[in-house]
Amino acid sequence: MSKTTNKFSPEVRQRAVRMVLDHEAEHTSRWAAVSSIAAKIGCSPATLYKWVKKTEVESGKRAGLPSDATEKMKALERENASFVRPTRFCARRLLISRWRIDGTPTP
Repeated sequence: MSKTTNKFSPEVRQRAVRMVLDHEAEHTSRWAAVSSIAAKIGCSPATLYKWVKKTEVESGKRAGLPSDATEKMKALERENASFVRPTRFCARRLLISRWRIDGTPTP
């Protein structure tokens, strides 16, 4: 589990993303706009670019899974893993119990 803290509040993130989207036309590329605004708010351009992409996915402007669907999928995968572990244990116990103490298999 990650122990990083969020240095920027959600409001700052939203405002920075909005600034990128609003001022993108004033720059030669999106990356130029991201770099310019990232320097102003004090984060790395890669971080701000990731926020912009996430916002576009959430709004449906970019292909990808929204964060709520991703969280639901991760929860289902954890639940599935909790079912698989006991099943594996039971299968091992079943194989072990089919052998007699003297080492011969039971009929």
